[in-house]
Amino acid sequence: MPPVVSSSEAAPSVLAVFGQRKMFALTLLGFASGLPYLLTRDALQAWLTVEGVDLATIGLLGLVGLPYTWKFIWAPVLDRFVPPFLGRRRGWLLVFQVGIAVALAAMALQDPSAGTGVIAVIAVIIAFLSASQDVAADAYRTDVLTPRETGAGASLFVTGYRVALLVTGALALAAADRWEWPAVYLGLAVLMLLGVGATLFAPEPVRPVQPPDSFGAAVMGPFMEFFRRLGAGRAVLVLVFILLYRVSDALGQFMTVPFLLQTGFTQTEVGAVRGGVGLVAVIIGALAGGVLVVRAGLNRAVWIAGVLGVASNLGYYVLSIVQPTLAALTGAVLVENFCQGLLGATFVAFLMSLCNPRFSATQYALLSSVFALANVVLAAPTGVVAERLGWPGFFLVTVAAGIPGLLMLPYFAPWHAALPVGSGMAEGD
Repeated sequence: MPPVVSSSEAAPSVLAVFGQRKMFALTLLGFASGLPYLLTRDALQAWLTVEGVDLATIGLLGLVGLPYTWKFIWAPVLDRFVPPFLGRRRGWLLVFQVGIAVALAAMALQDPSAGTGVIAVIAVIIAFLSASQDVAADAYRTDVLTPRETGAGASLFVTGYRVALLVTGALALAAADRWEWPAVYLGLAVLMLLGVGATLFAPEPVRPVQPPDSFGAAVMGPFMEFFRRLGAGRAVLVLVFILLYRVSDALGQFMTVPFLLQTGFTQTEVGAVRGGVGLVAVIIGALAGGVLVVRAGLNRAVWIAGVLGVASNLGYYVLSIVQPTLAALTGAVLVENFCQGLLGATFVAFLMSLCNPRFSATQYALLSSVFALANVVLAAPTGVVAERLGWPGFFLVTVAAGIPGLLMLPYFAPWHAALPVGSGMAEGD
């Protein structure tokens, strides 16, 4: 049974939790994780477009992002083997970060007009190294944080990640109007050294963990340990819960842009509101999620964020039945993005709590892949639902879709317990 939270137990100081050295390091590591992501997608597409590369080729290059969906396959390598420097997590982080910086510098030396073959190979290498960095960063974050710190660490990591997406998704495009794309890529390669500095600055996890004894144990051990710890039936239900907990959020997000454009808003209005106040709202929501976990505890934070996440889609429902004004758009985006940030930070903390530090790289990669599956598969029929029911009916359906996940909360995250049932974290840490 999970430990019970005493009503007299004082929550730790928010400042004491957020002010730690490892929290600053996690913010920079989040930035380093987010930096390469759009450089093999949006930024690369923009560069090839201005260089006159045909759209068919640009579209095929979207496949370079496949390593992000398959990273759990090689995650056991990061659990099993320990680099000869900086320990099991920080050592791998340094390897991948230096590799990304070198690969970005190599990309800066390319000329798309001479062909895209080499560019495609480098882009795949960047995506592979970036996905691998994500695995190492997720494992380090899981290992270095105690249960009360998971929300704060997750929120700061997400904040750093979001800032990096802003740098590569907006500022890089603006910079490319003043300088050539090779110069932009070279500058971002240098910026990647922030991640190297964060890795060198980050403290080692204080809990000594013995890596798996063999590669076979690193591959099979995460599955066996997870199902043994929770029991086969509960483990399967946990995976179902991970699929359902954020399904309302996933369904709503997938069709938000088509809804706003069909409602009559311009692309400029949608981009400005979602990329401006929407981004700020996501970051504030993520930080609020960290504070919520510190003050209320992980289980209660998961309850509160889950309910607000489901209810946030009602903002778009209201927008679909009222006069579509810019003020109404801003209000709906603010509510939805704030709750999205809150939900994201608490959900990451929840996934972290389910991981055993010995196998945290593989287990977190697998659990996050289950969530990614919900984003892809369950969101696929949303267009058909919207066409048949109309936008008001669609958003009511997204709210209803989130209810089954909420009904499972008492089973997996009891309100009066400190940690989810079957948590891989020790309360005393």
